[in-house]
Amino acid sequence: MDEKKPLLGSKAVISEGFVVNSPIQRYPGGTPQTQYPRETLVGAYSGGPSQQSDLPDGGPPQGGYPPQGGAGQPQPQSGTAVQQWKGEMHDQEVGDNRDAAAATLCTQPIEKMYEVPGYSNMGFDGSRVPPPSYEAATRQPTQRAEIQGLPQIDEIEARNALLQHVSEHCCYGSGAAQSLRFTDLKHSSAFHYTLETFGEARSTAWAYDPYTNQQIDGPQNGHAPGPWDILVAPPSMFKKQQSHIEVPHSAVIKPCHTCMAMGRVQCQKCFGRGRIQCTSCDGFGHKTVFRNGEHEHESCHWCHGDGSQSCCTCHGFGMVKCTCCQGHCSLKCYIKLTITWTNHLTDHIVERTALPDHLIRNVAGRVVFTETQQRVWAINHFPDAEINNASNRLVSQHTTAFPSEKILMQRHKVRIVPVTQAMYKWKDTDSDYFVYGFEKKVYAPNYPQQCCCGCTVL
Repeated sequence: MDEKKPLLGSKAVISEGFVVNSPIQRYPGGTPQTQYPRETLVGAYSGGPSQQSDLPDGGPPQGGYPPQGGAGQPQPQSGTAVQQWKGEMHDQEVGDNRDAAAATLCTQPIEKMYEVPGYSNMGFDGSRVPPPSYEAATRQPTQRAEIQGLPQIDEIEARNALLQHVSEHCCYGSGAAQSLRFTDLKHSSAFHYTLETFGEARSTAWAYDPYTNQQIDGPQNGHAPGPWDILVAPPSMFKKQQSHIEVPHSAVIKPCHTCMAMGRVQCQKCFGRGRIQCTSCDGFGHKTVFRNGEHEHESCHWCHGDGSQSCCTCHGFGMVKCTCCQGHCSLKCYIKLTITWTNHLTDHIVERTALPDHLIRNVAGRVVFTETQQRVWAINHFPDAEINNASNRLVSQHTTAFPSEKILMQRHKVRIVPVTQAMYKWKDTDSDYFVYGFEKKVYAPNYPQQCCCGCTVL
């Protein structure tokens, strides 16, 4: 946010500034007359006294900030001057806009932030930090067990699976399922290979919190560690998660750039006037009523004929608490490290019947092979060559597919899903259906009784 830009927009210029009951009474423009001295870093984890720092644009001035008036909304008291908006305002009351809010922008200009070693060219967009280069760990292929077959279903199980499938469709008739005659059961297996790569990405950005006299871990305590020098373990493996931490020794105190260290900003509902147009009489101060056969004007009892009422947002003061510093006038600025763990999953399905491949992905099967390592070897011992080729291709792809992430762990596995093609004859119709998965799901697009009771299935 440009500190010289007035809060009222392009047509408004602050002519009188903020008037407060203090030796520092007014800002003629966007820049305060009192220039803040070089930064003072306060607190630190040791709890010792504050120390002077050579860092530019720093902490609170020696004489303190202009009075902040507390964190809450000021309440009028007799004989007490209340901080009010004194800049240029609209000539007329504005309407009651319920969606209006104080326009605050908690983004300090980049050129006003001090440079932290190891965090150069850092902005506010949270760009990812490239992971450090590392040598691939020495890997040895593990002993891999032989692949075992799957149990097969008989005609009774195939018929019961079809009857269950028919019962789940209200318009399907069960007569065909009960009386069809099986001609053949063809058993096969579908193979489902999955490769998971669990990676970690890190990004940094300046962040702000209201300064409420909390401890500050600043550069006086040492140099800030690099983004990848901070040890953070993932809460769990192979799950998408995110964590935010404050980079040690990167915090500093700065005056709030949104409210110019005043703790309050112009109310955007009444634009500093303290009053808004009466919603009952629409600003006329009276209402037209029909009485005794004539139209008469009577004074509005909500605004008492004034046509305006006190702004309920600022309570008539024209100013509200700054949402950036929460009225504390100061900000704790620090580097926020965002750590994102992502599980990248890629799979390949081998299914050589008319059963759609995607149906295999969501049913249970037998896991005949699984392996978890920092870097996995491609499968080369599976009886089906297509699975071996798919494993080799996907493992090679994952090696370079995520350049902005550090690979923490990989896992791959093979599931075998049983598939049975049931060939049958019903009346003069020859057809088939599929039973697949341990749940015995049925895929029967050509079932002969797909409508009953005059229903038509679209």
